[in-house]
Amino acid sequence: MDTQQSPKQIRDPAVRVVLLPKDTNQHGTIFGGVILAHLDIAGGVEAAKHTDHPIVTVAMNQVVFKEPVHVGEVVSFYASTTKVGRTSVSVHMDVEACRGGKLVHVTAADLVYVSIDKNGVPRPLRP
Repeated sequence: MDTQQSPKQIRDPAVRVVLLPKDTNQHGTIFGGVILAHLDIAGGVEAAKHTDHPIVTVAMNQVVFKEPVHVGEVVSFYASTTKVGRTSVSVHMDVEACRGGKLVHVTAADLVYVSIDKNGVPRPLRP
């Protein structure tokens, strides 16, 4: 009988941050807009892997905050490409906070980024 366990899947976050008191709302938890900003940055990191051109965010689906984030928690933003089109990249995001040694699912979202030229016109991801 094989008693060896399979290794856990290792995920590499696109962005990992420690959120500080300056990021809090009036309730003492992290302001949702701060999470959204990091979510957009992390998605952009993933989308940029598919082009050498500037990219812009064109869509972010519904974001539901399932858990609050507290000051000092390490928050990880995991990104995975779900679709690559001619000018666009779709990215799925998962956000987790480390709370008391356990991972807590904060939110998830799907974003779409478009490659643009110097005039802001969509252009193919690769020549």
